[in-house]
Amino acid sequence: QVQLVESGGGSVQAGGSLRLSCAASGTTLSSYCMGWFRQSPGKEREGVAAIDKDGSVSYDDSVRGRFTISKDNAKNTLYLQMNRLKAEDTAMYYCAARRTYGGRCAFWRSGDDFTYWGQGTQVTVSS
Repeated sequence: QVQLVESGGGSVQAGGSLRLSCAASGTTLSSYCMGWFRQSPGKEREGVAAIDKDGSVSYDDSVRGRFTISKDNAKNTLYLQMNRLKAEDTAMYYCAARRTYGGRCAFWRSGDDFTYWGQGTQVTVSS
């Protein structure tokens, strides 16, 4: 049984940093497209960043240059380093995984065909 468990969320002031982690069990992440998604009350879920099986990364324009997605295959863990946080980054953050498209992250932004999801970790940024 595949499980994804996020951690690292919290409250921070604008301009600060947080590092989210997503630990996987029940599978190895090296063959997956992995993504970070976020959702705040009353808003649609949005894709934040993704990394494919070979390490190629994609970002939403709203976070490019501030957030960095990475993974450690040996630790079976996905990360999201978030710097220069803004109030509008406040949301529940989820990690997700899929093996469609051969582990590539084509059409990742909607998150619709991601198979596995974590329970989420809350990020709150105060201005």
